[in-house]
Formats: sequence, C-alpha cells, structure tokens
Amino acid sequence: MAADDTPLIPSPTPHLRHLLHTAPADVRGPVMIVAFEGWNDAGDAATIALHHIEAQWEAKVFATIDPEEFYDFSETRPLVQFDDDGMREIVWPTNALSLVRSDANEGGTRVDAITLIGIEPQLRWRTFCQQITGLAEHVGARFVITLGALLAETPHSRPTQVFGTAYETAVVDELGLLPSRYQGPTGIVGVLHAACRDAGLRSASLWAAVPAYLSSNPSPKAALALVQKTAHLLDISIPAPELEIASLSWETQVQAAVDADPDTAAFVAALEARFDNNDMNPFDADLSLADEVEQFLREQRD
Repeated sequence: MAADDTPLIPSPTPHLRHLLHTAPADVRGPVMIVAFEGWNDAGDAATIALHHIEAQWEAKVFATIDPEEFYDFSETRPLVQFDDDGMREIVWPTNALSLVRSDANEGGTRVDAITLIGIEPQLRWRTFCQQITGLAEHVGARFVITLGALLAETPHSRPTQVFGTAYETAVVDELGLLPSRYQGPTGIVGVLHAACRDAGLRSASLWAAVPAYLSSNPSPKAALALVQKTAHLLDISIPAPELEIASLSWETQVQAAVDADPDTAAFVAALEARFDNNDMNPFDADLSLADEVEQFLREQRD
C-alpha cells in the first residue's frame, strides 16, 4: 500500500507491468538510489544507510514491485503477523519505491530522488530489472546509484573504505570513480547496472568494507560511510547524528571484545598495519578494496 493508504494499481505500461503504484508526485530529474537485502548487504550496511536517507528526507512510498513472479517463496518465505485489528495477515517480500527530496545544499539546490529498498529475487532477474529501469526512464531519472557492502579483511578501528565503480568511462571520469573490471558470477546489482547501461541510464555502484570477523553484526559505521559517500556524490548534505553515535558505540563495544581476546587482538593489529600502509596511497587502497569486491563476488557462485 502507498504511504497514504491509496490502493495500489498495476501499471498499464508493458515494461512496468509488475509495478503496483499510485501516481508518483512531481519529480524533477531525480536520481534513483537502490539497496538490496541479502548477500551484497554485509552488516546490513547498505539497507541501514538507505533507511537512514529515507527517514532523513521523509520518504513516501508510492510503489511496490509485485513479488509473485520473482521469488521462490520456499526460499524467501512470506511472514504471518497480526494487523492493528488483531487479524492475521500475510506479509510478502517487499520491494518498496519511495519519493524523497533532499535538504538544500549550500547553494540552495535540492535533489529529488526515488529510493528502492528490496530483496534480491530468485527468479526472472532481467524482467525484475526492467521494472526498475522502466520506472527510471518513465520519470526521467538522471542517475542510478546502488549501495552495497561486503566482508573484507579490514580493521574496525580505521575509517571505513568505500569503493565506487561505474561502467561508463564518462561517469568514471566525472565522479572520480574506478572503471568496473570485474569478470565472474554476479548478483542482482550487477545485472541492474548492465540493464542501466543497455537503457542508456548513467549509474554507479558504491561498496563499503565491513570487517570479516564481524560478519554477523550490523555495522552502523559502514552505513555511515555509505551515507557520506552518497552525499558527496550528489553534492548535498545528509545529516547523520544517529549513525555517528551508533558508530562510536559500535566501535567501543567491538574494541572491548577484541582487547579481551589476545589472538583476535593480534589479528586486528596485523590488519591495522596493512591498512595503514595502504592508506599512504589512497588509489592503491581503492584498488585493494576493488580486489576484495571481485573475490567476494566470485565466492558467491556456491
């Protein structure tokens, strides 16, 4: 349902036939920011970051992607819960699209955006991505950004690295990113960027590094880094005091746990030394994280 409880209706546009929506509000050359739960969301950093952006900009849901044709419900199971009236209801896997408008930057410029927080589907990836690129074309989106996070050999006690890549040379040069050089198995993010390229949509992918030894813990620090990198990319301000406080608390708690175990402390010290050496040359640090991204993607084939 839409945020104002207006009934959702199927789109009549062929490429958007799986999109359930109300009429979107007036937007002007929006960017689209996308994050998916699942294997490309280590530490929940990508979805935490985008949830924060939505909350900061008072997002209003205007559409969902019908899950019927895109999910194996024995793998991604719907949930049963009670509604406000005490009635049982089924909650299906949700891919929600929202409209947001940023706060003004120093020059008074605001950014319109469409955000999508979803779940990587099991089925019909090309058709699924057509729903996203079709909507982007329909509203005249000027740019698509995907947020991701991966487990990497990086220490929790150093600044979180965020690696940005793009398919198109012009985007690489304009935004100071690195060209995508990955070959191998990919996820829905990779397919979406290929679909953007085929549709003539400019796009970029941001990845934050989450310490591999903290694989089961949500990472507000990595989420904060993604928010900051997104703000820099769009030349806007995105206040994040809650994430800053959560990051400091997270780092303090992790450090206490590390200090209590000599073996872990020695391992982290080695990671810190490697990070500090790489940090002497930011470009080498980016390439190192790019290698981590490639290795992470290859390991997903199983």
